[in-house]
Amino acid sequence: MKKLRVLLVDDEIVIREGLKKLFDWAAHDCEVVGEAADGMEALMQIDTLLPDVVIMDINIPIMNGLKVVQMSKMKHPDMAFVIVSGYDDFSYCREALRLQITDYILKPVNYDEFGVCIDNLKISIFENKKMEQTGEEGEQTIVGIVRYMQEHLKEEISLNVLADEFHLSAQYISQLFKNEIGVNFLAYLTNIRMEQAKKLLLSSDDTVAEIAEKSGYADYRVFTKAFKKSEGVTPSQYRRNFQEM
Repeated sequence: MKKLRVLLVDDEIVIREGLKKLFDWAAHDCEVVGEAADGMEALMQIDTLLPDVVIMDINIPIMNGLKVVQMSKMKHPDMAFVIVSGYDDFSYCREALRLQITDYILKPVNYDEFGVCIDNLKISIFENKKMEQTGEEGEQTIVGIVRYMQEHLKEEISLNVLADEFHLSAQYISQLFKNEIGVNFLAYLTNIRMEQAKKLLLSSDDTVAEIAEKSGYADYRVFTKAFKKSEGVTPSQYRRNFQEM
C-alpha cells in the first residue's frame, strides 16, 4: 500500500510542529506533504497537493475547519478528514458526523489514540477498494482472507487459524496485511470487531455481554476494555450518546 499523503491544518505552529515531530508518521506509512494555518490556505493546499487525509483544527482564521471540510468534500468526495480540536462540544461532533469526518480527536493529542485513528483510516480505504476487480495475487489473497474473517467473526481468529485455512504460512499472511492494507493483522481484527460491536450497539437491544460474544470476545470485560481503548468511551456510554442524538 502506498504511503498516505497528509496535510496538517492548524493556526498554531507549535501544534503543527508537535504533530510532525512527536508522531511517528513513517511507522504508519504516512508522509506529511504540507501545512496550512488558516481556512483559505487550507483550501488552496488541498486543491494543489491532493492529500489522502487532512488533519484539521476547527478554530482556524478566515474560515473554520468544518466549513473547509464542507467545501472540500464537494470537489474531493473521497478525501479523508480528521478533526483535532480543543472543543469538546456535542454540536461540533454532530456536524462532524454529518460531514462524514473520519474521526474527531481532542487536544492535547494522545498519540496512541491518534495512531489507532490513522490505522483505522487505512483499513477504511482498503475496505472501500476491496470490491474493485483485483489482478495481483496478493490483492486477491488478502481480499479472501478478510472476507473469511468477517464471516467468522464470532469464532477464534488468529494467524495460525488463517494459515491452516488458506494453506499459507502465518508469516506470509502477516506480511500481506502490512503490504496490502498498511496495518498489522491484530489492528485489522480489532477494527472489524469494533465495527461489528458499534453496529449491534445501535441496532439491537442485546446486552453488552451478548454483543461482546457476537463480536468475538468470550469475556465481556476484555471487550469493554478494548472498546474503550478504541472508541474513547465504554460500550454502554457509546449506546447512550447516540440514543440522545
